[in-house]
Amino acid sequence: MQCWSIILAAGSGSRMAQAAGGVKKQFIRWNGAPLFWQSAVTLARVARLHGLVFVFPPSDMEEARAELEDLDRLRGLGLPWVVAEGGERRQDSVYNGLMALPEQCDTVLVHDAARPFLSPALVNRLLDALQDGAGGVIPVLPVTDTIKVVTGTHVVSTPVRDTLRAVQTPQGFNRATLSTAHQACRAHGWQVTDDALVLEQAGIPVVTVAGDPQNHKITHPEDLAMLGNRERDTVDGVSMLPVVGWGYDVHRYGTGRPMKLGGVPIPGAPEVVAHSDGDVLLHALTDALLGCMGGGDIGEHFPDTAAEFDNIESGILLNEVYDQLLQQGIVVTHVDVTVIAQVPKVSPWKPHIRKNLCRLLKLAPEQVNVKATTEEKLGFTGEKKGIKAVATVTAMRPVRAASPQGTGQEG
Repeated sequence: MQCWSIILAAGSGSRMAQAAGGVKKQFIRWNGAPLFWQSAVTLARVARLHGLVFVFPPSDMEEARAELEDLDRLRGLGLPWVVAEGGERRQDSVYNGLMALPEQCDTVLVHDAARPFLSPALVNRLLDALQDGAGGVIPVLPVTDTIKVVTGTHVVSTPVRDTLRAVQTPQGFNRATLSTAHQACRAHGWQVTDDALVLEQAGIPVVTVAGDPQNHKITHPEDLAMLGNRERDTVDGVSMLPVVGWGYDVHRYGTGRPMKLGGVPIPGAPEVVAHSDGDVLLHALTDALLGCMGGGDIGEHFPDTAAEFDNIESGILLNEVYDQLLQQGIVVTHVDVTVIAQVPKVSPWKPHIRKNLCRLLKLAPEQVNVKATTEEKLGFTGEKKGIKAVATVTAMRPVRAASPQGTGQEG
């Protein structure tokens, strides 16, 4: 399954623009970037997502593209992306986004940029349903208010509330299914308010998954206050708690594996004795990531007695742990690593190591620091018998409700 997401940022939002000093809501600044960027960053944290299509108003296309390029260069989105022009109606913008998808894409999400508080967990629920064969899937929430159908000032009927659901984005689809339905929509002149309705009109079943109560839509001017409140202690609209993970690893020198540090080969360095490829820095970093999610240590996950890990690239192990971390909604904010060795001289390789760590973790350069030091010819490393590394990772972890204790009931 190769999935891309269309981010719809082509609306006019006239009421909101008036309240925001003439700025369309998708371009309102939040956390130092336009609102649409927040959705992009969250989607980029989903390991199963392969790329993004941004749909902008034609009048804002060049300016938005330039800002995207700057943001990607400075902050590193970590996914390929393209832009497409918006249409007169929402359904036209979605169609243009579909036309911009690469040929190999077979699954697509459609998301409104005005919902910046989506979470990776919500996206993964959609992808799970699509992987199970759904042609279309939408996130929904129960309706808590009584809903009335009215004409003018008169009540016509009251739907049964238990059957009503509020619908959110992103919505997920088989690409071919959605494309065919949109072509029928254009041919018949249907007017639709979301993409699930396009499938419904075409007679194609749509399934639901649990939505996210925090996935609010920025619609009215008073919603702007929500942005200010959430900048302080939330990520993706979820209450977060800062956590710190610490990792340490050591390898002795001897006939074994050519040295790598942070995934970067170090020519002329002593070989290291190891079961995997012996990348001491990535091992320490992997342990630090495990620390952020309370996941034990690297030896529990990848024991050195297991044949499948013989000479395996440490970057593969790190990626597996990092995917688990992202699945839990944890957001890494900073990484600090130190290599401790008398030999080799690590300083010339620090820029290369930093660049590769940014690539592996999809972090901006300012979020990664690489240091090197010696132990002044003292001890294990000072006697040139081996190499050490330590890593510290700071992150934001979703606040989980504690399991009820002492209820006096047994299952």
